[in-house]
Amino acid sequence: MLRAIMPGSFDPPTNGHLNLIERATRLFSRLYVVVAHNSQKSYTFSAEERLEMMADLTAPWPNVEVHLWERMIVEFAQQVDAPVMIRGVRALSDFSYEFELSMLNKGLDSAIETIFMPTDARYFVLRSSAIKELVRLGGDVSTMVPSLVERALRNKIRPAAEVDKG
Repeated sequence: MLRAIMPGSFDPPTNGHLNLIERATRLFSRLYVVVAHNSQKSYTFSAEERLEMMADLTAPWPNVEVHLWERMIVEFAQQVDAPVMIRGVRALSDFSYEFELSMLNKGLDSAIETIFMPTDARYFVLRSSAIKELVRLGGDVSTMVPSLVERALRNKIRPAAEVDKG
């Protein structure tokens, strides 16, 4: 039974995240999706909202558990005895950042390996900030995020046209 964790802020969860999760479920007997919460960061959705969305979205996969975590991710991996951390990468800039994080995590626990999983080409340009900006501008994000996330985004972020009307 090989266990893995997939940490992220998931603010918001995207179809790219779900693609990585679905692929990882075929490789690992148990996948822990870890919704990271850093009190020093500003999020569109609360930790509980992100946790709830991820739990709903991953429900079809029986080998996935979703957890909220506020401490070092290495500690979570140790707690659930998961020697593998999965990190999604879209481009070289992602890899550079993720590589540095993996070296930091390796220094904290040499038994934890990081696997970099490239995103499916369909989701190459999915960035949370761009999705939120599209929603703000009234754009269509239906191919980028699941419908429950799109509804939540539209409820959270007022389109620019509405803001201009006052």
